Amino acid sequence: MMHLRCSVSDCGTTLDLHDRALACPKCGDLLEVVIDTPSSDPGDLKRRWLGRRLSNEPRDTSGVWRFRELLPDVYGPHGVVTLAEGNTPLVRGQKTLEFAGLKSLSFKHLGWNPTGSFKDLGMTAGITEAKFVGAKAVACASTGNTAASLAAYAARAGVAGRVYLPAEQASANKLAQALDYGAETVQIDGNFDDALNALLDSNDPDLYFLNSINPFRIEGQKTAMIEMLEQLAWQIPDYLVVPGGNLGNSSAFGKAFIELKRFGFIERTPRIVIVQAAGANPLAQMWESGASELHPVADPETVATAIRIGNPRSWKKSLQGVHFTDGFVLDVTDEEIGEAKDWIGRDGIGCEPASATTLAGIRKLTHAGKLETDAKVVAILTGHVLKDTDYIIKRRNAKLATEHN
Repeated sequence: MMHLRCSVSDCGTTLDLHDRALACPKCGDLLEVVIDTPSSDPGDLKRRWLGRRLSNEPRDTSGVWRFRELLPDVYGPHGVVTLAEGNTPLVRGQKTLEFAGLKSLSFKHLGWNPTGSFKDLGMTAGITEAKFVGAKAVACASTGNTAASLAAYAARAGVAGRVYLPAEQASANKLAQALDYGAETVQIDGNFDDALNALLDSNDPDLYFLNSINPFRIEGQKTAMIEMLEQLAWQIPDYLVVPGGNLGNSSAFGKAFIELKRFGFIERTPRIVIVQAAGANPLAQMWESGASELHPVADPETVATAIRIGNPRSWKKSLQGVHFTDGFVLDVTDEEIGEAKDWIGRDGIGCEPASATTLAGIRKLTHAGKLETDAKVVAILTGHVLKDTDYIIKRRNAKLATEHN
C-alpha cells in the first residue's frame, strides 16, 4: 500500500498517505511517498505511456499524470487538477557545445510549462492532493516561480491561494503572474528563508502547505526524468546537471532514478550534478568541506533570484540522489551564470538566470578536466526567459556602457 515514510533511512516512521504532516513526528525530517511496485512490467508500461500521447483524456495530455503508475494515483480521472503541464522539449545544444566544451549536450527545458517553470510539475500533484483532502486554501513561500504556479493551479482547483514573498526581491514578471491568477500576496521583510519561516510560524490550520517539502510536490517533479528518458529512447545520459536552490528538484530527480532502477526500468543512472550560485551555496560548501551537516548562508545573494536560498530544507533528500548516482555538487559565480545565459540565448533557447547555472557549471567542469568532453550530458533549464526580463535589460545596458567607455 502507498504511504508516507520518513526520508531518513534509519528512522522508518510511516504515516497514512493522506496525512497532512509536514515532517516526521518522530525525528522531524522530511517525508516521502512510498510507491507500490507497478503491476505491469517495465516494457509494457513504457509502451502504455507512449500510447497515451494519442489520447485526449486530461490525465493523458498531462506530462505528469501520463506516468501515473509511478505516482500516488488515487484520484480518478475527474479528481486531477491539470493544465496539461509537462510535455516539455529536449533541445540539442548547438553553439552552446563550443561554450560547454562538449560533443553532446541537450537541454531539458522545464521552463516551457504552463506558468513558465518546473514548479507546475509538482503543483499539479500537490494541488490535486490538497483538493482530495478537502483543503479550502493553499499557501507557499516563494522567490516567485512557486507563487506563480500555486496561484494558477489554485485558481484552476477553485481554492484560495496565498503566497509569501520576500519584499522587493521577486521578479516583477513572477509577481504579476501570481496577481493575475488571483492569489493573496504577503510581502515579508527579508529573504526567502524569512518568508518560509513566516508561513510556517503562521500555524493556520486552514492552509494546506505547498512548498517542496510537501512530498506530493516531489512526486510530480520526478516525472520530468521519466519523460526525459522516454525522449532519449531510454538511453541513459552520463550526467544530469541541475540548478540547486531549495533542492526539491534534485531530490525529485534522485527519487525518480532510485525508483526506476529498483523497478527495473533502467540498469544504470546518470550522475546527478547540482550547481549552486556562489552567493547562495550552502550545499556546495558542505560538499567541498566534507561536512556531515549543512550550514545555512545567512544572507544569500545572487542575480539568480530563483535559487537565492540560504537554508534549503530538502538538502538531505537531495544528497540521497547525489550519492545514489555517484554525483557531486559545485558552485559558479554570477558572472559565469550571466555568460552562460548569453550563450543559451544565442542557441535560440533562452532561460531565466537560475537555469543558466547548469551550463556555467558544465563549462567549469570541462575546462578543469573534471568532465569528459565526449560525455553525454543533459542540462536542466528550470525557468522561461520571460521570467526575469529586467535582468536581461540591465545586463545588456551594462555591456553597452562598457563598450562605449
